[in-house]
Amino acid sequence: MGKSLADRFPVAGRTFEEADDALGFAISRLCFEGPDDQLKLTENQQPALLTVSVAAWAVLGERGFVPDFVAGHSLGEYAALVAAKSLRFRDAVRLVRHRGRYMQEAVPPGVGAMAAILRLPEGKLEAILAEAAQGEVVSAANFNSPDQVVIAGHAGAVERGMTLAKAAGARRVLPLPVSAPFHCALMQPAQERLRANLDATEFADLACPLVNNWQAREIRTGAEAREGLYQQVPNPVRWVESVRLLAASGVERAFEAGAGSVLAGLVRAIAPGISVAKAGEAADFDSIGA
Repeated sequence: MGKSLADRFPVAGRTFEEADDALGFAISRLCFEGPDDQLKLTENQQPALLTVSVAAWAVLGERGFVPDFVAGHSLGEYAALVAAKSLRFRDAVRLVRHRGRYMQEAVPPGVGAMAAILRLPEGKLEAILAEAAQGEVVSAANFNSPDQVVIAGHAGAVERGMTLAKAAGARRVLPLPVSAPFHCALMQPAQERLRANLDATEFADLACPLVNNWQAREIRTGAEAREGLYQQVPNPVRWVESVRLLAASGVERAFEAGAGSVLAGLVRAIAPGISVAKAGEAADFDSIGA
């Protein structure tokens, strides 16, 4: 992950070196070589993904791309704030290392779960979640596209939600292989632990607006950026609303800077008028002009 960027583009290689220096260990080696079991630990996975995203953005920036807006899905909001010059990369990579550890430790293994629900008939979700809870936590965690919502909470409540969603006409329900139930009330202990790290970190006002996860609205100040990262931990990612706001603001071209192309697919499903290019491997840049 990210090795082709570091090998081909010196600016990307320097990003990995900066991450290694900021963290005090070779996150670059984990990205490039694994082992997978270590890379998949949330406290390693989050800084690894952030580093790849920022390395990809560094290559785009070197080619002269200047964003009019930025946005990121969950962890990606940190990379977006680096791109908007609100957050220094070395501070961001330390923050997400803490964030990952706090999230992992907030809920014991096996207690929580997440599941994706595909093509649930409109207007059914709220009643399903209310019936599934039975005194436990279960709520919407990610509004990913008009046809996809992710739920999170206690494992039993999520299982009941999956069964109820099927009965209500969902096309498909999928348990997700995650290490913790992100973006739900069970993450409040992680949120409170992260507060001190966020308060100790400098956030500058943004060079361009960010559409945030928590409110799906434009923010422009460092104070709003810090508060948004705090509030996103136990609250849902409002990605559908965020992308629709970008489209309504006149965005026609976007880049997914980082590993994979999941967000590009979601953006196309939400706002087909936005052209999205993948920018996460060296070969992607062969077709990206200035």
